[in-house]
Amino acid sequence: MTGSVQHIVVIGHTDVGRRACALLESRGVRTTHLDDPSDALVREALAGPVDGVAVLLHDDMRALRYSLMIEHVRPGIRLFVAMFDGTARAQLERTVPNCIVLSPAAISVPSMVAAAIAPDHLAVRRSGSTADRSWVTISKAADAPRASIHQYSVPVRLRLRGLIGRLRGQLHPYDSGSSVLLGGAFGLLVIIFLDTLIGLRHESLIRALYDATRTTATISSPDLADESWVLAWAALAAILVMGFTAAFAAGIVHHLLSGRHVSLVGRRVMPRSGHVVIAGMGQVGLRLAQELRAIGVAVVGIERHADAAGLPLARDLAIPVVIGDASSRRVLRRTGLTGAIALVAAGSDERDNIAVAISARAVADELLVVIRAGADDAIDETTSLFHIGSVVDVNGLTAAFVVESMMRAAPYAVVGAHDRVFTIDSAGSVIALLPESSARCACD
Repeated sequence: MTGSVQHIVVIGHTDVGRRACALLESRGVRTTHLDDPSDALVREALAGPVDGVAVLLHDDMRALRYSLMIEHVRPGIRLFVAMFDGTARAQLERTVPNCIVLSPAAISVPSMVAAAIAPDHLAVRRSGSTADRSWVTISKAADAPRASIHQYSVPVRLRLRGLIGRLRGQLHPYDSGSSVLLGGAFGLLVIIFLDTLIGLRHESLIRALYDATRTTATISSPDLADESWVLAWAALAAILVMGFTAAFAAGIVHHLLSGRHVSLVGRRVMPRSGHVVIAGMGQVGLRLAQELRAIGVAVVGIERHADAAGLPLARDLAIPVVIGDASSRRVLRRTGLTGAIALVAAGSDERDNIAVAISARAVADELLVVIRAGADDAIDETTSLFHIGSVVDVNGLTAAFVVESMMRAAPYAVVGAHDRVFTIDSAGSVIALLPESSARCACD
């Protein structure tokens, strides 16, 4: 079937589009690369012999519009669409059955999962669809003709570390606001306890607790014995209650206004150990957090922007997220980095990812660090000077997946190893594609 592919149209002047175009041309396939074409230009490009179309844009709605138009002009044509939004993907797959719809996150996250929790393997992914609860590892020796695919489950030791870390995170302050809230609540409870002990001298336990609670809540105060130390304690307790109540109220307000991205109790607490820290909760970071949680690994996200689009979904999925700059050592320490399994710098800016990796090394020198790469050569230049972590080339993996989907069929997995990108089918058969990070198509 490879020999029958003669002409592919690529829409989108993104880095993935340029690299896919370059790979297609290197394999002798005629490629038409369109940036942001008009309807007339797309119709013109599809007028002659065309074997497939790849729509590689960052805008899901534009990608959806182009895909529907292409299907209308050339029904049944082989079509690959890069799309992040799950709802839009489902609608497009239902409308255009011959279409392969995936996001760069879905393609690259198996490699990131392996780099974070199973570095001896090239990828850890679900064995089937996203609804599948079983997992496999993909491995390949440098000179092996085939890849090895084996069932995988997270080691018990790793799960136990995560469970203990989540238990330690219950009622554990994660920032100054949560410290004030817990401090105020604890102080009020201590006052109630001491008032109850004093009241037991004259009343039953229930009556003493009732009077102490009403006094702390400033609803009323019981009649006190005319003893100087009792009156002195009552005056001191009243002053302390005012301070603790103010602290508790301030903590509650701070917690509500902060977006409640981390909770003090429940599933969204900040783990203290056995977790993976993900810096950058965009499409890739959020998908990585979902997969790690699904496989049984605790996660903590860091997001610089408080209004990031993925934060509401992260809260719905009970993924704790710290708002702050992940290159700050103070922010990294708040995430319990010294007790973490790994840190993944998954932001869209490579230079930011390098800064995060360097800061993480400063906080925890032995920590496993994974860096998302893409369109820039900055990571290659930096890692050539000193090793700061494993690198996953998201754009390179995506481009290889697109090319294989256009020329044969969608591969089971795409992994990077030994300075190559390998596309692998479900039987473990391998086709090697040279990933030239600087390769660009002829239109550049």
